[in-house]
Amino acid sequence: MAQLVQYRGTGRRKTSIARVLLRPGNGQMTVNGRPITEYFHTEAMQVQAQQPLHQVEVAGQFDLLVRVSGGGIAGQSGAVRMGIARALLAFNPELRSKLRAEGMLTRDSRMKERKKYGQKGARKRFQFSKR
Repeated sequence: MAQLVQYRGTGRRKTSIARVLLRPGNGQMTVNGRPITEYFHTEAMQVQAQQPLHQVEVAGQFDLLVRVSGGGIAGQSGAVRMGIARALLAFNPELRSKLRAEGMLTRDSRMKERKKYGQKGARKRFQFSKR
């Protein structure tokens, strides 16, 4: 029985988590069981999600199975981008310098700031009245 070769990568962005499976194939990409063009409606998000593949010039060589959850569509596309980059790193560790130069391996730590007590939001205060 032939051994299935696949590489895993996990990406995170805001509250989104993407689990990516990279398998040798012909370039098909499914996100949560749907094609990428159906899941990410805008061209910009599709390009962002596939950026690591084009950066290291392996765009048509792998099939990608992506499970992504949490957050919104923009955060999910960023998480998918990082997951693909990490899976490519598992495939070939020599790609680290190329991916690192484009910032694809760095976790974007920006999160939503929490609401504080005695205030309307994270920064906004209740209206002040002198009298």
